[in-house]
Amino acid sequence: MRIPAVVSVVFAGCLALASQPAHAAPLSVERSPRVVTEVVEYECTTDENAAETQDVKINIELTMPDDATAGQQMSIGWRGTYATGSELRAPTDGLGTVKVYAYAAFTGIENLTSATGVSEPVSVTAGQIIPLPQTGLTLKTTSPNAGTATVRPAAVNIGPSPTAPVIQCEVRDATTLTTYTLTVAQDAQTSPTPSPDGTVAGPKPTRTVTATVTASESDAESDAESDAGSDAGSDAGSDAGSDEDGLERDAGAAQEVDTTPVGGAATGGGGEAGPDGRMYVLTGLAITLAACAGLLLRRRLRSR
Repeated sequence: MRIPAVVSVVFAGCLALASQPAHAAPLSVERSPRVVTEVVEYECTTDENAAETQDVKINIELTMPDDATAGQQMSIGWRGTYATGSELRAPTDGLGTVKVYAYAAFTGIENLTSATGVSEPVSVTAGQIIPLPQTGLTLKTTSPNAGTATVRPAAVNIGPSPTAPVIQCEVRDATTLTTYTLTVAQDAQTSPTPSPDGTVAGPKPTRTVTATVTASESDAESDAESDAGSDAGSDAGSDAGSDEDGLERDAGAAQEVDTTPVGGAATGGGGEAGPDGRMYVLTGLAITLAACAGLLLRRRLRSR
């Protein structure tokens, strides 16, 4: 009687294990690189006058990064092989030692236009097929901004340096190429920090305080007196005799100017006008009038 019960339990456990959902797979499994492969047709110019051209087809495989971050250098894998019968050959005068420069084009992110990879130097004689790197190239670039970009294969040049290409291969019809979307994430160090309520906290405003200090006339006079006293003391300590007398006279004159006599008139003279002069003016005027009146009376008496 117990055997069927045990068998039922074992059978139920096996069903539970078999029906485990797919999303329960271990989280440590990494995603495979994103790859784009297609045949790209090029028109290659092998001289400066563009008189000699070659039609070249290259199977190009681009591998996109999964961790592209703004402000950090990213790497894109480039691997190319010639289509049979459409290889690029060296011109009749040969190439000597050159390098292969491969490019990828970007659109969609501001200030991100291309990535560049370079091969090891190779020596190619006249008419020989120019070899492409068997291990592929690593195209490198840095995006200054986060966003979503569209990537496609671009030019392939041959020459001693990227600025002096001997052979230039341009894509015939770039609009027909298969493109791939590349997402560039925001750098965690420069991204804004969200606040607890979900909003993004921006930079805190700074408070600027400007203080204006105005010196009053009394402060200016006290500063002038202190400066004059210190200058006088230094001069008196260094020079004796006549210099001391001159300083005493200057100090006495300054004291006379600063002292307002008692009963000084409000004439705007700062106390230097002395007592009120209107009394003397009126007295003089009265004396003058009396004198004039006396002269008139005297002349009338003489005329009689």
